Amino acid sequence: MRASPRRSLAALALAGAMLALSACTGLPTTGDVQPGLALGASPEDPDFLPLASGPVDGAGPAEIVEGFVEAAITPADNWDTARRFMTPEMAAQWRPTTGVSIDVSAASRSFASTVEDDAEVDDGDTADVRVTFDQLASVDGTGAYSEAFGASTSSFVVVRTDGQWRISEAPDGVVLDESRFSRVYDDYALQFYDQTWERLVPDVRWFPRRATIATTIAQALIGGAPSPWLDPAVQNAFPAGVQLARDAVPIDADQVADVALNGAASGLDQVTLARMRTQLQETFLAAGVQVSQVRFSIDGRTLDAGVVKLVEDPADGGSLVLKDGMFGNLVGGEITPLPGVSDEILALTQPITAVDVALDGSHAAVQLGDGHVYIAGNGNVDELDQRSSLIRPSMDPFDYTWSVPVNAPSALQATSVDVAQTPVADAWPGASEVSAIRVSADGARIAAVIVVGGERWVVVSAIIRDENGVPTSLGPTEEITQLQGTASGLVWLGPDRLAVLGDTDDRIVLTQIVGGTGTVESAPAGALTIAGSRSASGVRILSAEGAVFARSGSAWSQATSGVQLLATRAGH
Repeated sequence: MRASPRRSLAALALAGAMLALSACTGLPTTGDVQPGLALGASPEDPDFLPLASGPVDGAGPAEIVEGFVEAAITPADNWDTARRFMTPEMAAQWRPTTGVSIDVSAASRSFASTVEDDAEVDDGDTADVRVTFDQLASVDGTGAYSEAFGASTSSFVVVRTDGQWRISEAPDGVVLDESRFSRVYDDYALQFYDQTWERLVPDVRWFPRRATIATTIAQALIGGAPSPWLDPAVQNAFPAGVQLARDAVPIDADQVADVALNGAASGLDQVTLARMRTQLQETFLAAGVQVSQVRFSIDGRTLDAGVVKLVEDPADGGSLVLKDGMFGNLVGGEITPLPGVSDEILALTQPITAVDVALDGSHAAVQLGDGHVYIAGNGNVDELDQRSSLIRPSMDPFDYTWSVPVNAPSALQATSVDVAQTPVADAWPGASEVSAIRVSADGARIAAVIVVGGERWVVVSAIIRDENGVPTSLGPTEEITQLQGTASGLVWLGPDRLAVLGDTDDRIVLTQIVGGTGTVESAPAGALTIAGSRSASGVRILSAEGAVFARSGSAWSQATSGVQLLATRAGH
């Protein structure tokens, strides 16, 4: 495992990457709609990027290297400011986009030089400078983010030319402190298809904020590949060999992105072209790029490409609660029953500990006081899993109910609505405990809280299905973030974010990008369970006293009381 024992949950938050939970004064009446950016508007104007200074005359070797490292905060013109600290030869070959090392702070870096800054030296003399920093995370050349803790060292060679010290040897990539990382880089969710070609699955990457971000995203998607952990569950519509024909994606006054492709795209069938166009358009929209549509061309000739229809999940109908002898959507203080589900749940004689409602609301996975898992709907209640020590179940969009005993992670199974049980192979090898699972709304990923080697982690894995959509196994385990305490709940907040109700000294809510940074805040007093939605503002907390809390600005606001159970929806 990569984590340091000293690392606390609170330290996971990258200060510049605070995820703003939108304000609400109560429970939404029609889901989690919130005001957003205009179509394609960038999440932050590149003009507001932090600016670094160039080299100062007479600066010594350590000062030159320190200025160079600091200049990573200004990526404009391909890090032109940072290149000024280099010799012309080094500036021409340095590759800043190969990766990012994220450290605690600029103040904690140390610079050790073999030559004193005020030493009398002649042109041609050299100095070695070693930079040591406390690393927290990294971003690789594809934009993939991962936690990476520990001391790290970089070595530089500095030479004196024309009376000034300049860097002649330097490692590729840049170093950024955590407080400024998310002011220089932003997360962009590349979209890949699931195995049915009917849903898109996000794969978060981090790229420098810049006006030409459309080009960067197109280059990452066209000719690129999903992250290795996600690859078994998704596919790219762009065939191998298809590439951008130029290193630019211009956007005209009508917000049309002109994407010039190489000759390998000629002769592609209409289905493939439509999938390609839809995939790229949806990636631009998810990234906040100002594009109304994508137009493909080869040698100036426009390709006729349509779009494909994607599965749209039903809109959220409000929070699902059991209250005052009723079960259903709580909207405007009134509970609307779910046909075919509410009556069955209310007829149960055992205490109900958890309910996860299917996407279409036609049935629900229910865990009762005996710990067993059942499926309720259409007048029936059938037992799905009677093993002991089961954790809360999770439904997927294909109507499978996932269940697993807390102390037997490898015994994960998925059960269909007709009670056909399927063992899911390769579930979290080496894990000794699993305390929470949630399948994403696209059905291609499962998030979990597991214990491996005494360390508790939030992880994700790809779900591998056969040709009939039956889940058969999990892909490699991808560690998202380490937890120092236990977790009382795990939910999806939108397609690429998770929320964890955690137990440290106090109850906390961790909001975590899958493949990125996280933020931590205190939970409402007496927090007991958590529910989510497709929006990052959709977290709900049920207290031990029966109060449901939602976000109201920067604080929690009580939305209702007297609730016996806060249910979840499949994929949330």
